[in-house]
Amino acid sequence: MAKLIIEANLAGQDQAYGEIIEAHRGLSDAESTELNARLILILANHIGDRDVLSQALELAKSVGQTAANKPGRG
Repeated sequence: MAKLIIEANLAGQDQAYGEIIEAHRGLSDAESTELNARLILILANHIGDRDVLSQALELAKSVGQTAANKPGRG
């Protein structure tokens, strides 16, 4: 089984973040959600490994739940 890489593994992380933010500039919430969905599907296809995708989904869900449970969050 392939293992999800969770250590920093992307050159130019700040630039990549900026590109993602810029891609969403001017979009409605619905358009932004649709862009995210398309990007996820494109990158999932590129990864090409269902086990890695499943691991990434579980990590994303657990990180989201942890952030939602922090004090001061609604």
